[in-house]
Amino acid sequence: MMSWNVYLNSLKLLTRHIVKTALVLLLLSGSIFAQEDKIESKPEPLSDSIFVMQKSPWGAVLRSAIIPGWGQFYTKSYWKIPVIWGVGVWLIYEWNQSNKNIKYYKEIYYSTNNSNYLGLSSDYQDQRDLFSIYIGLTYLLNLVDAYVDAQLFDFSISPDISTKSLMFNMRMNF
Repeated sequence: MMSWNVYLNSLKLLTRHIVKTALVLLLLSGSIFAQEDKIESKPEPLSDSIFVMQKSPWGAVLRSAIIPGWGQFYTKSYWKIPVIWGVGVWLIYEWNQSNKNIKYYKEIYYSTNNSNYLGLSSDYQDQRDLFSIYIGLTYLLNLVDAYVDAQLFDFSISPDISTKSLMFNMRMNF
């Protein structure tokens, strides 16, 4: 049977690996976008319409960075807003409860000098630190979701009237 301390330490190690992996992926994605293509392409024939994105991905990210869920509102993904806020509020509540328990068990330890209470305080401190990481990850996922929603806002599958079959339209910018 795994003890509480071993469980918390394994969770801390897992979150460290997740954060490190996310940072490496973030750094790698920045270097990918820094490269430019110098290949000259043939001019495309003139068409009747020019594609213009309706939603700005970085505008959605900026909105979600200011107020979580605002980017989802901007991209008309209304159902995601209560999910983001619900998860965020729950994580903040749990962080606050853990912080209260830390203070409570430290006070009992100082009044009784029983080391069991100091151990409980340390366990709640580890739990509070994990909730801090989860709050940060939730905020980061909110930003990523706003970016992806805005990027895919113009994505559509619509029937082609001339052939009476489904068309698959997708545009990717690199």
